[in-house]
Amino acid sequence: MRIGQVLLGLIALGASALFGLSHADVRERFRIGTGATGGTYYPIGGMIANAISNPSGEARCPKTDVICGVKGLTAVAVTSAGSVENVRAVNDALIESAFAQADITYWAFRGTGIFDGQPPLANLRAVANLFPESMHLVVRRDARVRSVVDLRGRRVSLDQPGSGTLVNARVVLTAFGLKESDVKAEYIAAAVAADKLVRNELDAFFLVAGAPVRTVADLAANTGLIELVPIIGAPAEAVIAKQPFFRATTIPADTYDGIETVASIGVGAQWIVGAQVDADLIYEITAALWNPLSLSAPASIHKRAGFLSPERALIGIAIPLHPGAERFYREQGLLK
Repeated sequence: MRIGQVLLGLIALGASALFGLSHADVRERFRIGTGATGGTYYPIGGMIANAISNPSGEARCPKTDVICGVKGLTAVAVTSAGSVENVRAVNDALIESAFAQADITYWAFRGTGIFDGQPPLANLRAVANLFPESMHLVVRRDARVRSVVDLRGRRVSLDQPGSGTLVNARVVLTAFGLKESDVKAEYIAAAVAADKLVRNELDAFFLVAGAPVRTVADLAANTGLIELVPIIGAPAEAVIAKQPFFRATTIPADTYDGIETVASIGVGAQWIVGAQVDADLIYEITAALWNPLSLSAPASIHKRAGFLSPERALIGIAIPLHPGAERFYREQGLLK
């Protein structure tokens, strides 16, 4: 199965339709909840779905006799609102697996942070840490926004409900002394926000994703209208100190056309799965994920894919590993 076929199938079926499918036989269809099409989760999800799929049981890795993927498995990447929606869908067995930010996963599993006062989502299990994400604060050049504090009174998208970006944008606003009511907030996906930015109906939008993000790259290359605002200084340091999953990150100068190096904060992206999913299946999926032949050319899909590595797979994991994944890592000597 080609990655393009996976993605085109998703567009035709839609996320809500896939979420409603029966998963009695997950060896026929295994879903990976991702995010909006303009973000990073979606292309990486398509790449991983392609890597672990082998519906015929006969497909072989190129130029070798090695069978890649899980025999009999068709994996698909599914669009969604993002991390918050994903952890709930996985916990409630509406979908087999999904990507989510490390902070969202941690809070959800423990019923803390933004999930304070709610029952813990105790069915969440980890498969792997995947790649680092950075907070993008995208602004119109003519808006003259040089810092987060300059967003006061501006038209700002904090991203759509159910996204990890919305959670993190609120954290950043608070750290810089702003209330949500201090900005003219909108709650829309990054691709929609980008369109409104071009039409001068929006001054800025937040997006947490692995750089480069297609939506931001298209804006930079095709319009020349945007800048990225650094998230630095004492407020950013306070966020990192208070939220252990955040860290200082850098978006290099060659990431987006016309934009110099930008310092920001970020968090890890993780692959989670429901506790009820068969352990042998997750063992095979984990082995297929880290088969070096399965992901032999990841950078051709997305630069963040170059971070995928079994040696980094356990970094920042703060919920229980799925038994199938744990078995694989122990066998490989990556877990004592």
